[in-house]
Amino acid sequence: MSQAPQAAPTPDAGMLRRVRWRLAAWSAGLTMLVLLGLGTAVYLVVHTSLKGSAVATLERRVDLAEARFLSLPGDVLRRRPIVPFPDIGLPLGAATFGGSASGTVTLIVDRDGQPLNPLQSGLTGLPVAAGIQAALASGEDLREATVEATPVRILSRRITINGEPFVIQVVQDRTAEDQTLTLLITVMGAGAAAAIALAIGLGFVYAGRALVPIRTSLRHQRDFAADASHELRTPLAVLSADVTELRRAPERRVAEVSEVVDEIDAEVRQLATLVDELLLLARSDSGAVEIRHERVDLADLAAESLHRLNDVAAARGVRLRLDAVPAPMDGDPERLAQLVTILADNAIRFSPDGGTVMATIEGADGRLRLAVEDEGPGIRAEDLPRVFDRFWRAADAPPGGSGLGLAIAAWIVDRHHGQITAGNRPAGGTRFEVSLPAA
Repeated sequence: MSQAPQAAPTPDAGMLRRVRWRLAAWSAGLTMLVLLGLGTAVYLVVHTSLKGSAVATLERRVDLAEARFLSLPGDVLRRRPIVPFPDIGLPLGAATFGGSASGTVTLIVDRDGQPLNPLQSGLTGLPVAAGIQAALASGEDLREATVEATPVRILSRRITINGEPFVIQVVQDRTAEDQTLTLLITVMGAGAAAAIALAIGLGFVYAGRALVPIRTSLRHQRDFAADASHELRTPLAVLSADVTELRRAPERRVAEVSEVVDEIDAEVRQLATLVDELLLLARSDSGAVEIRHERVDLADLAAESLHRLNDVAAARGVRLRLDAVPAPMDGDPERLAQLVTILADNAIRFSPDGGTVMATIEGADGRLRLAVEDEGPGIRAEDLPRVFDRFWRAADAPPGGSGLGLAIAAWIVDRHHGQITAGNRPAGGTRFEVSLPAA
């Protein structure tokens, strides 16, 4: 079973593909930067909040232990060892479960770092000597460390009783805090990865949609250049042949080669018209053509345009007729006159000898309707969708013309916020109808 042939890639397909991926990468990169900044801010806020709450718990615990410890009689502290240690209403040397001090261990040590209260079995690595030495030197020390593979936060405070220094040290388990932060990083990392993947996909899709006008513009440029080259080739070939003919007999007078000169003149005129139309369309594509808006009467413009075509129509044996009512509107008089000229000239070209080209202008419901009809063969059904394409000419079109006139007419109508349609008359011939906003 044969497969349908695939369309050949256009010359700019690779470039557009690279641009599309770059746009998708930029989308993903910007998303990553935003998520990185937002994630960092969230992490810092959560970390600061957890640490602030934990430090506040340590300070409350140290304050309470200090108040209770200072209430002991002085003779108790002079005994070594203090066995049993007096009850001060705090669980000393043991892990606290539940309540606001849950997950902490409170110790009271002397200047040598020896606990005054017995430690619970299994609490190895306590007290933390570095914290005690720092507190003895500065009065208070807060640090984070690892004790027996357990992350902890340690607050040590020096107190003095009867001239003898002691240190109250509260050790706090940071395992839950670290787990919370680790889970937060994991969730944000997974969310960021999913968001970046989504940004790449959406960026790729939207980049493809954004490049559609560019792709269309590039295709139009290629088609425009190819069609222009094709249209220019014929008159240039005729001119080249005529020049060659003149060079064969340079001694002949102008009167003897008048037919060749007339042909050259006709081709030059056709080239000039074609170049003007090409420039107009090129400038219209780039937005360089400005449309004036002033009060005009479409009926007067149509009468003037048809009058200028009288000689052309008479040479082809075609009659021009105009049936118009006053039609005031806001528009560019030069372009509107050009619109009528294009439609009427096109109708003259397709009209048979002795035929009539009829132009009518009517107004209703705030719109003006300009219709131009001829008595020619009409437009084939398969050709109707392409009537306003650039450089398109029907297979049975009469010689002459560039295939740009109706494209320019459609552009003029569009710039005046109107609509133009083409169709066939029931009695035969073609009918072009333009709808424009009235003043």
